Amino acid sequence: MNVAQRQDSHSEAVTKIGVGLPQPPVFKNLAEERQHRKERLAAGLRLFAKFGFDEGVAGHITVRDPEFTDTFWVNGFGMSFGLIKASDLIRVNHKGKVVEGDHPVNAAAFAIHASVHAARPDSVGAAHSHSTHGRAFSTLARKLEPITQDACAFYQDHGLYEDYGGVAVELDEGQRIAQALGSQKAVILQNHGLLTVGQTVDEAVWWFITMERSCQVQLLAEAAAARTGQALKTIPEESAKQASAILGSPRAGWFQFQTLYSKIVKEQPDLLQ
Repeated sequence: MNVAQRQDSHSEAVTKIGVGLPQPPVFKNLAEERQHRKERLAAGLRLFAKFGFDEGVAGHITVRDPEFTDTFWVNGFGMSFGLIKASDLIRVNHKGKVVEGDHPVNAAAFAIHASVHAARPDSVGAAHSHSTHGRAFSTLARKLEPITQDACAFYQDHGLYEDYGGVAVELDEGQRIAQALGSQKAVILQNHGLLTVGQTVDEAVWWFITMERSCQVQLLAEAAAARTGQALKTIPEESAKQASAILGSPRAGWFQFQTLYSKIVKEQPDLLQ
């Protein structure tokens, strides 16, 4: 199933249970849309810090600029996720040059995200971090199984990158990661962590959060199964597909982020500055 077919299927399924749900905003101009994207990106970074997804200077979230679409906004290298404001973000082009902002760019952020954004014109947002359970699960070199309803959001919609080549500071490494991602919403990077994308940065951040938790649940379930000698009960294929069509849609990802956004903004309103 290609991207367009998946979106149609998702939209139809979500409509069945989501009549009247809020829609992503429509903007008066590009400046308004740019500010909106930057605020969502700053909120995503604050949420990553809140959930403990930061690991030193590792990790990055990006959002494509709505006007200069060959550039993206990203957290500056060495800045704490928990302190970043919308005004701290930097804009980087696909050559790795900072064209707006006062902070240096993380070479890995450029190598990975430039390749992903170039390969996926539909990906407005992308998120990657060295979260604990994502890293642990990545060492198993396999995909998530549909063992819970939430994990079904990724059913037949995530890839596996098995060619870890050291710290991803070269474009060819980023291009191979983008190839493993394909048209899917996420990819597990073996011995490295998780990467998610979305039609909005809201969506990309939500997929990362719920994928990290799905990795945690599967690790816990497999440990319990090994201890008790019981086999994991997976969700049947048709049921997993149905759940994926509803829970894994771009609109569902965007919508589920909104509750987190409103909470983090109330707790940490300075992120909007």
